[in-house]
Amino acid sequence: MCLSIPSKIKKIDKENNICTVDTMGVERSASLDLIDQEVNIGDYVLIHIGFAMNKIDEDDALESLRLYQEIIDNMEQEERQKLVEESENCEGR
Repeated sequence: MCLSIPSKIKKIDKENNICTVDTMGVERSASLDLIDQEVNIGDYVLIHIGFAMNKIDEDDALESLRLYQEIIDNMEQEERQKLVEESENCEGR
């Protein structure tokens, strides 16, 4: 199962239509080709297989991030590693 974790836009490259996002401390690039809303630096988006799909409300994003962090904090190290490995498969690598 893939979870879409809210990601905050840090940079936008309009020429290539991509953005750099921060997902719980991890920076990555995402295409803006499939999003049908205007996005700006500081907005929160949901990413799926390298594409920004939806812009989400900041309050909702922060609440989701708080809940994800709570879940992670309560997991054992082995469970955390399994989640990381599964998330790598979600991106089509």
